[in-house]
This record gives sequence, C-alpha cells and structure tokens, in this order.
Amino acid sequence: MESYLNQNFDVKAKHSSEEALEKWRNLCGVVKNPKRRFRFTANLSKRYEAAAMRRTNQEKLRIAVLVSKAAFQFISGVAPSDYTVPEEVKAAGFNICADELGSIVESHDVKKLKFHGGVDGLACKLKASPTEGLSTTDPSHLSQRQDLFGINKFAESELKSFWLFLWEALQDMTLMILGVCAFVSLVVGIATEGWPKGSHDGLGIVASILLVVFVTATSDYRQSLQFRDLDKEKKKITVQVTRNGFRQKMSIYELLPGDVVHLGIGDQVPADGLFLSGFSVVIDESSLTGESEPVMVNAENPFLLSGTKVQDGSCKMMVTTVGMRTQWGKLMATLTEGGDDETPLQVKLNGVATIIGKIGLFFAVVTFAVLVQGMFMRKLSMKTHWIWSGDEALELLEYFAIAVTIVVVAVPEGLPLAVTLSLAFAMKKMMNDKALVRHLAACETMGSATTICSDKTGTLTTNHMTVVKSCICMSVQDVANSNGGSLRSEIPESAVKLLVQSIFNNTGGEVVVNKLGKTEILGSPTETAILELGLSLGGRFQEERKSCKVVKVEPFNSTKKRMGVVIELPEGGGRLRAHTKGASEIVLAACDKVVNSSGEVVPLDEESVNYLNVKINEFANEALRTLCLAYMDLENGFSPDEAIPASGFTCVGIVGIKDPVRPGVKESVELCRRAGITVRMVTGDNINTAKAIARESGILTDDGIAIEGPVFREKSQEELLELIPKIQVMARSSPMDKHTLVKQLRTTFDEVVAVTGDGTNDAPALHEADIGLAMGIAGTEVAKESADVIILDDNFSTIVTVAKWGRSVYINIQKFVQFQLTVNVVALIVNFSSACLTGSAPLTAVQLLWVNMIMDTLGALALATEPPNNELMKRLPVGRRGNFITNAMWRNILGQSVYQFIVIWFLQAKGKSVFGLDGPDSTLMLNTLIFNCFVFCQVFNEISSREMEEIDVFKGILDNYVFVVVISATVFFQIIIIEFLGTFASTTPLTLVQWIFSIFIGFLGMPIAAGLKTIPV
Repeated sequence: MESYLNQNFDVKAKHSSEEALEKWRNLCGVVKNPKRRFRFTANLSKRYEAAAMRRTNQEKLRIAVLVSKAAFQFISGVAPSDYTVPEEVKAAGFNICADELGSIVESHDVKKLKFHGGVDGLACKLKASPTEGLSTTDPSHLSQRQDLFGINKFAESELKSFWLFLWEALQDMTLMILGVCAFVSLVVGIATEGWPKGSHDGLGIVASILLVVFVTATSDYRQSLQFRDLDKEKKKITVQVTRNGFRQKMSIYELLPGDVVHLGIGDQVPADGLFLSGFSVVIDESSLTGESEPVMVNAENPFLLSGTKVQDGSCKMMVTTVGMRTQWGKLMATLTEGGDDETPLQVKLNGVATIIGKIGLFFAVVTFAVLVQGMFMRKLSMKTHWIWSGDEALELLEYFAIAVTIVVVAVPEGLPLAVTLSLAFAMKKMMNDKALVRHLAACETMGSATTICSDKTGTLTTNHMTVVKSCICMSVQDVANSNGGSLRSEIPESAVKLLVQSIFNNTGGEVVVNKLGKTEILGSPTETAILELGLSLGGRFQEERKSCKVVKVEPFNSTKKRMGVVIELPEGGGRLRAHTKGASEIVLAACDKVVNSSGEVVPLDEESVNYLNVKINEFANEALRTLCLAYMDLENGFSPDEAIPASGFTCVGIVGIKDPVRPGVKESVELCRRAGITVRMVTGDNINTAKAIARESGILTDDGIAIEGPVFREKSQEELLELIPKIQVMARSSPMDKHTLVKQLRTTFDEVVAVTGDGTNDAPALHEADIGLAMGIAGTEVAKESADVIILDDNFSTIVTVAKWGRSVYINIQKFVQFQLTVNVVALIVNFSSACLTGSAPLTAVQLLWVNMIMDTLGALALATEPPNNELMKRLPVGRRGNFITNAMWRNILGQSVYQFIVIWFLQAKGKSVFGLDGPDSTLMLNTLIFNCFVFCQVFNEISSREMEEIDVFKGILDNYVFVVVISATVFFQIIIIEFLGTFASTTPLTLVQWIFSIFIGFLGMPIAAGLKTIPV
C-alpha cells in the first residue's frame, strides 16, 4: 500500500506542481461526499482565474508605465484636464473623488497628477498634510472620509452558516441512498403492517442518518470557526503612520486616503499611494504584475501600488486608494478563494480512503449478491419465486440497505478530514503558544524536522540591546557602569560632535515625542541601542537632523553588512561628509585614519589596527555585538547617483552591544538534541560573538565546528560533504550562504530542515526550507510572507514547541488511522462472511451507521485532538523517508482485527447455546449481544490506540477532556440504543450478565493489545 501511495498520492509539503495536485484528485474514484471530502483542498479553477487576472494586471500596468513615460515627455504641451468634482465630495469638504485618485496611481497618470498640483496639491484636496498626516479629531469627518473613499479591507468570503454545513453533510451519496431505502421501507411497512409498527425500520434509519449528519456538521462547523480565527490572526499587519502630527503604529486596515505611511526594507506597501520623500527606494512589483525587474520610485516616478514590496531604501508615502478599489484588493479576493494546498498527509489518507473504498464497494456488491441469491434459492425451493409479499420486499430492501451501509462503514471518508481536524486543533493551540501557522502542511512537516537552522539575534537572544562597552578615540570605556555625562567627559568635544552627528544622521531609527509628550525611540533594537548612546552623550535628535541636509542614504544591507549616509554640513559652503557604520572588521578594513585620544585625525598604522582588532575580539568574546562608526569628508564633491565610497574612512570608534541569551534556550537546545534534532546557528555577527553565544546556549559542542560565511562559500562540493555534518555555527553569513546550507542539508543529506529568518534577504532560505519560520516582532513582511510559521514572540523555545506540536499531529493521525482501519476491517469481514455463510448480516443498517459515527467523527475528535506530551521529544524524528502506516500499526490493526473477528464468530456459532437463548427472539437477542460486544471492542480499542508502542495507555488520559467526553458519550448512548431504542435499532434489552460479558469482551482487547505491542516488528 505504501509504495502505491508514494507513487500516486505523493505531494510536497511546499510548492507542489499543478500536475501533482490534479493527479491524485483524478484517482479518487469512490467518494461518498465530494463537497465534504475536498472542502479543505485547493480550488484549482479559482487559482487559474487569479493567474489570468495577474496576467491582465501585468499588461495593464506595463501599458500604464509606457503611457506615463510618454506623457511625461510632452507634459508641458498638454491641455488641462476637464475633471469636475462630484457634489457629494464637495459637500464633504474634499476636492477630489476616489475614482479620480485611483486612476492617477493605477494608470501612473503623470498628466492628471500635474493637473491636480502634484502630491502636495492632492494632499490639500484630501484635507491632509504631507508632514502632519491626517487629522482625526472630528469623528464625523473621519466617517465621511471612510464613506467617500472606502476602507482598507478586502472582500472576504462569507462565513458559512451551520445550516450550510448540515446541507453539505446531507450530500453524502450513501446517506441519500439509505434515505431512499428508509422512505420505501416506510411506505411498504405501513402498507403491510400499518402504523406505527410498519414504520419502525424506516424511522430508525432516518433518525440514524439525521444524527450522523448533525454530528458531522457540528464538527465541520467548529473547524471552520477555528480556521476563520486563524485567518484573522494571519492578516494582522501593522505599519508606522504619521497621523495627527504623531508617528504611531497602526493596523493597515485603519488606513485612509491622506495618511502618511513610513516604509522600510521588507515592508509591503499597504495601499496605493504616492511617494513623499525618501532615498534609494526600489520596489518589487512581481507579486502584482509578474515583472521580476524592480522599479525605482522617486519624485519623478512617485507611484506606489498596494501589495508590492520595498526591496531597498526607505520612504514616506501618502495613501490615495484603499481596499477593493486597488488592483491588489481585487486580486486578493480571487486568491483567497483558491485556498491553501492540501497537505501530504491529507493526500496520502485520501489515497488510503480510495483503496479501502474500492475494496469496500466490491465487498458490498458481493454481500448484496450473496444475500439476494440466498433469498432466491429459498423461494425457489419453496416454489414461491413468482409470489412476493410485503415482508419479502422489505427483506430485499434491508439487504440493499446493509450493502449500502457496508460502503458507509468501509469507505473511511473521515481519514483525510481527521488530518484537517487535528491540524485545526493544533493550530489553534499553537496560536496560544505564540506560533501562528500560515500553511497547514507546516504543522505536520515540523513533526519530521531533523535540523533547525536558527538566527542568533532575537531568537536565541532577547533582542533587548544596550551599549555596554565602547572604544572611542582609541580609549576603552565601560558604558554600562557610567552615565552619559562621565562618558562625554572622557571624549574630546570634537569627537563627541562627530559621534552624535554620525549616530543621529546614519540611522534607520527615529527619536520622536509621543502623544503623552514622552521621548520615544523607534527602530530596530540595534538602532535603539545606538540612539540611546547618542542621547546619553547630550545629543538632540531633531536639532541634529534639521541642521544637516541628507544627500544620499544607503540602508543597512545584510550582504554589505553596513549602512551609510552622505550629508551636507551645516557650516555652509556645500561641504559634504559621509558616515558609515556596520560590522566592525568590515568597516575598520575600509578605514585608513583614526581619531586619537586628543580628538585629532591620525593615520591608521599597523599597531593601531592590531589594537582595535584586539578590542573587537575582546568585546566579541564577551558575547557583545560590535559595530564600528566611521566618517569621511568628501573633498571632491559627490553626486547622489554615485555609490558612497567603500574605503578611505576615518574610524571614530567601536561600540559593544549586549544582547543576553534568552532564558530557557539552553534547555530547549538540549531537548532538541535528545529528540534527534540538530540545532545550528546561522548569523551575520562576528564569529567570536557567535561562538560565545552558541556555547552559552549549548549549541556549540566540543566536536562541532564554527565557520565564517566567506570560508564556507569557497569550499568545494567534496569538502562540503565532510564539513556540513559538523557545522554548528556559521558566522558572518550572507543570505546566499544560508540558502546554500539549507539546500545542501535538504538535497545531499536528505534532512528535513526548519529555518528561521527575519530580513528581506532571508526569503530565499525560508522558501527553500521544508519549514520557514519568520520572526513576528523583528521580521519584515517579506520574510513573513515567505514563511510557513510565524514565531510571534521571536523565541527559540517557541520553535521547539512547534516541533512538539508537529510530532503530536503526526502521531495523533497515526493513532486515528490505526483505530479506524481496525473497525473498517472487522465490520467488512464480519458482515461479508456472515452474509456468505449464514445468509444474513448480524449488524443492521442502523447499527452500522452508529458504528460509523463512533469511528469516524467521534473517533477523530477523541484521538486526533490529543495534546502533546514530553515523551514525544524523546523519540527520533520520522525524517523524510519514514512510512506513515508503520509496521507497528499493521501489527496492531491485524492483531485486534483477528481477536474481534474470532469473538464475533464464536458468538455467531455458539452464542445461543452458551447463553441458553431460545424462542422466537433468540436471533434478535444474539445479534444485539454481538452488536454490543462489537461496540465495546471499539471503545476499549480506542483507549488502546492512545499509544501505539507503549503499554500504559491511561497515562495523561484525564488531560484530554475531549477523549473522556467522547468515550463517556459513546457508552451512554450505547446503553440507550440497547435498552430503550430497540424498536428502531433492531435490538432488545440485555441481562446484567450479558452486559458484563460484553464489557469483559471489549476490555479483553486491551491486554491483547498490550501483548501485541511486545512483538518486535
């Protein structure tokens, strides 16, 4: 079976081809209820629609750009537009409508933009300020703006009502056939036996169908609510916005035309808008247009489209068009209908359901043929084959109902849906554990992970950074134990001015005054630490920024590992100065001068270089992150089109930033090691800092090695084969180094790799990995979009929790499959063999429907929602090549099936004599006893299925209240069916001895299951 499944029902956890997705769908022959079975699979036709829409967008935007370029050349000769403002817009106090705004940006219409007075003119017409943003002090004005221009939300598919799930559950072909059987049974029964006696069989089937449908719909509806909650969490995106004169974090769904949004590398443009100010802005429009070539955005080409990504630079933009008025909004509405790819386990279990369904259909047809043949032979022998009574018609109908019900029980429609149930449950719980799963497949793949490649900063460390040591003007200071005043007194005044100028101008952060009037530092933790140092030296951020004119900005880049700025100095005369900061050894290598202890600039000789390198290593060995700050006066002038020089700088100083290891990381790393998961640190930091943190967190051991990215990328394939298994730390790595390591681990070493990332450049590695883990706090939107799971608290311990839940999902589904296949096999063989040998089936249609509900919906609820335990992390991972249905599972399935089959056959053959049953009701009494024993065998087998290898199956049973409730409800309703619903369920009340016997037979399955587990496979 496993080889057939791997050949025909095998899809990847990520990036499966459309052909693979189509192939398995075409192979699913026996499907009782397609609407339910394929509810959580991708809608391929909707995806094709989205692809066609993207192609249309691409063409439309390409034409718009060409037209705008042509218009720009002849702009002076164009007559003014004849646009008139609609009356309702005028009445609200605005001078432009939403449609006109939308057409300017979407069509890249330079002519219209010029006519409306450029960006400043549009801001005025929108009653907004390019510097202060929107004013929202008047609530009525805000609601008017929302009514006229719309809100920044996309159309979503409506939540299905419970009644729709009921209707879909009724679409089951076998239940519909049984419904017809019930109707015919009612008509014939009432015609022959009268009311109410003749209606019992038919009403019994109807009641069973309604119960199955109601329970199924309730379970499906709860799942849909869980997925809806998770979708809401996925869409929580915040951006920095200036509104009411204050910079603040705001949800993208609160944005309105006129808002001023701050964008940086890795951000997604949240709405259509126009460029206000910024530097080196490069936009990736491929998500919207399919064009891989990035677009430069500046004052000449100010158009920013919703859904595109900031690839480089930073800027401020003014929002013009929001929500469904944007092309991205229309595209998203189509994309969401396409759904997520189905997971490998869903597909595999669809394969299992298809195989067993075909077998079940064959047995059902043969069972019906055998029962009908037996009836005909009996009538032939009695010479009554031409005469048919109402009872005989009902008997024939009952045979047909039994055959249909065998299909109901034999086709394990619940298998693929159990995966979804388990994943939905796990995803909801993981959300509480600070992990947001974006793709269903990641949940189950994480359970097979053999390697985790983790970032250092913010994942293994707290990401709360402070400057604790410095070497400024060749003099080492302990910043942590001194205040800014004492540090300032140790540094020459000229150097302090240089330092403050460098810190406040060459930064991606900002110092602002918030609504409460308090000073607040915005930016990454590294920038915050440096800005705090600048403030402690007595610097004033706003004054410093206003005094210098910024000419060019080169934002931090993980390839260059430094950032730079060119400013025009306030003294006048057009003097220019470049400041740079970044990885200490890289920036220091670009310096040929240094500021000495007297504040004078002197040549950087070999002795000084050695002294500074020693200090860098000392700081790094103390697990400090080191940055070097340098400057250069540009005597020969500078053009903004040029790159900032790469050498010739003057070193001002080096700072050591403390970022402590997170509590619990060492224990989590050790837990991974015991679980067979190798943890590797991949960081852009100095190798000595990386080694110090890796030792402290337990990653770097005596037999492991630490390597630098530049050394790693020079190795040949043969050297990598020997080297990669030993690598525990990679420092000074570039994004491509990380990508190469992940690819080698996956392809050459067949590892299942989880990778963490937070930056834009981490996207290729996150995409390549089996499980991409993005950081929720430090991560950019580009990284999050490429990831499968978002770690909301950026904590390594949460990654270990995700691995634990992944294993739990995988094993829970295995438990359910083992349990359901056992019921399938026994129910099939019992009814088939009994029909062939005795001419009747011991389990009626109503009883089989009840059994189907126990094993399908209720069984999935009980076993697929088992919470994880610490024992899971003591097992080795499944890896890439592990079989889903293991030998241990087959051993348990076949062992239990044989036991249950022997018990039921013994009761059929000897039951009447053993229990002294005689009289007209003896067969009914015996069949009731068989049904009761069969159900209790499933109840105790369900408990045994909690562990596939362990003997102790009661451990932690009370922690899973769902399991306890399901088992209790099953037993309770079984008593009701036997004792009080005999007329409808074809049962009769049992004696106390028979009840004890039934429970004992069921319980006996548990020691047998325990004995089976001792058999090695």
